Amino acid sequence: MYLDLSLPARRPTMVIMEVPSIDCVALRALLDGDEPGCLVLDCRSFFSFSSSHIPGSTNVRFSTIVRRRARGGLGLEHIVPNEDTRSGLLSGRYRTVVLLDERSSDIAQTKKDGTLMLAVSALYRNPCGANVVFLKGGFDTFASEFPDMCTKPAPPQGLSLPLSASCHPDSAGSGCNTCTTPLYDQGGPVEILPFLYLGSAYHASRKDMLDMLGITALINVSANCPNHFEDHYQYKSIPVEDNHKADISSWFNEAIEFIDSVRNKGGRVFVHCQAGISRSATICLAYLMRTNRVKLDEAFEFVKQRRSIISPNFSFMGQLLQFESQVLASSKCSSEAGSPALGKSSTVFNFPVSIPVHAAASPLSFLHSPITPSPTC
Repeated sequence: MYLDLSLPARRPTMVIMEVPSIDCVALRALLDGDEPGCLVLDCRSFFSFSSSHIPGSTNVRFSTIVRRRARGGLGLEHIVPNEDTRSGLLSGRYRTVVLLDERSSDIAQTKKDGTLMLAVSALYRNPCGANVVFLKGGFDTFASEFPDMCTKPAPPQGLSLPLSASCHPDSAGSGCNTCTTPLYDQGGPVEILPFLYLGSAYHASRKDMLDMLGITALINVSANCPNHFEDHYQYKSIPVEDNHKADISSWFNEAIEFIDSVRNKGGRVFVHCQAGISRSATICLAYLMRTNRVKLDEAFEFVKQRRSIISPNFSFMGQLLQFESQVLASSKCSSEAGSPALGKSSTVFNFPVSIPVHAAASPLSFLHSPITPSPTC
């Protein structure tokens, strides 16, 4: 099919580009080929991509602010943010670039100003010698025909770990009672990303649990919970209280840099506060927003699917909203962008936050932590 990819009004040049389509069988043949030469650009949302995707594919996403400022002329760095992948594309490493969305059967069904069409336009303006094609039926069709070729959501590792008889939340052993987790804490530590876990102070006091998860570093987002195992793990303390006066946003950059430094060394970070509901969840949300360039509501839904009781206090939500405006306004999401605390002129907002009321928990209740796929995926 031929598409009219008009450039912005300030640059009235009109170009016509042919974007052929391939079916799911053809894509599987490309992925199964002996020679690596197929780059899959997945133009779905971050949440949908994280739920399931084709291994090795690249998630293409950018904020509406970046889209608006670029006026349709997004650069290749927005489409392929990974520098190694981008250089490989420009150097001719990939013979075919496959673009896909949720379920469109024809590229004409996609929005002209949507992510997929902006990606096509960017690839045309930056010739790389690869054949650019569109997957008919999108990811949904491919996943239904070849489910073995797609990742599947998996529960966090180590949740089947038996509860140690010598270390209950109110036990005197191992210092577990130094910072007691409230009774409404439920479920075990959860995997936010393969290198990032979220939980409570009780989970952080369980060395057997941390070892089972492969944790190498912890972020303690509290002023009074101890670092139990400083001889075994790397720690970063963020001494903030869970109240409306606390400035947690001033710690966002340090926390993000710490997580990335551990990740780059092949480690895993466990983030906790006391209950694993407000402060530690806020840090995880900030990390997702900055590194994945997603809005607060999308990051919130992503984390809540994994730990249903998260509920940052309203001041923290306000600070996250301010952080969101900085993240989405930055075309490159520079880690040097500031993150000022919520000021007196904070905006009133309405956001879904809740702390469910539970019956008395079983001693083994922390072992059950299901992940429910989002109905929008």
